[in-house]
Amino acid sequence: MIALVDYGAGNLTSVRKALTALGADFVVPAAPEECSRARGLIVPGVGNFGATARLDEPWRTAISGAVTSGIPLFGICVGMQWLFEGSDEAPEAQGLGVIAGRIARLDGNAEERLKVPHVGWNSLDFQRSARLLEGLASGAQVYFTHSFAAPITPECVASTTHANTFSSVVERDNIFGVQFHPEKSSDAGLRILRNFLAICR
Repeated sequence: MIALVDYGAGNLTSVRKALTALGADFVVPAAPEECSRARGLIVPGVGNFGATARLDEPWRTAISGAVTSGIPLFGICVGMQWLFEGSDEAPEAQGLGVIAGRIARLDGNAEERLKVPHVGWNSLDFQRSARLLEGLASGAQVYFTHSFAAPITPECVASTTHANTFSSVVERDNIFGVQFHPEKSSDAGLRILRNFLAICR
């Protein structure tokens, strides 16, 4: 059973549909303690990083404990950003901190007509092999919509460039994250979700 964490940051419906299409069993936990009974955790999100403040100390403790016990954790978009220590978008909101580093705003580039927010399809530049990316080739196209992004860290397994080069996929042990929306990224996105479900088994 996959626990889909709902903290009011949207896009839960589209992730639900994708998981249903893949035949996954999932539940939206009503209380933090339910996280320990899951085979995997997904933290989705769209919009402002400040929404993650709703994941208060009981949720943070439960999710951290689940990760420590070996349960895979997958952050999507703002959910991936939450894996880091914090974000310049909402300095008062604390990230989970399982990955070192801070989220920063993308730099717009008027000369190259690169607008922020970064909305649309872009490619994944693979940095190394990763379980989350199995079955995909470097250059795979996925769908982004964001203004802030993660730095390149040792956990980066794929990067993307739009005004800046940023971590678009991270992976370390049982911690995974993608800056884009796999549930809106056609076959490539479904492959990534399928890979995560296989890891959880």
